[in-house]
Amino acid sequence: MSGTGKFCVSITHAKNDTDKATVGFVVANAAAGSDQDTMVFLSTEGVRLAEKGYADDIHEEGFAPLAELISNFVEAGGQVYVCAPCIKKRAIAPDNLIEGATVVGGAKLVEFLADGTPSVSY
Repeated sequence: MSGTGKFCVSITHAKNDTDKATVGFVVANAAAGSDQDTMVFLSTEGVRLAEKGYADDIHEEGFAPLAELISNFVEAGGQVYVCAPCIKKRAIAPDNLIEGATVVGGAKLVEFLADGTPSVSY
């Protein structure tokens, strides 16, 4: 089986659907743990997950706490890209983002996926 060696998880939810937000990072950790160059793209409400302290009280039953999942993902070399227009709309300051989060435009997502990289959305 051939592939790109890359994997993208798009997350559009935060406290409005903590189950989807959590499962997105569970899948991202699985991809990173499988030696895939893994990127999480946070957009719309999902950008809130990149705010320092925001995910600290999210803990879905049956899963590790979301803040731990995010931290583990970044420590494993995963990339967290945060939609620039989405944080602007929500008045989130770029200097108040978690370690490992990078503010990008949609072109960065297109560039990452352009070679046929698989992507899932939550």
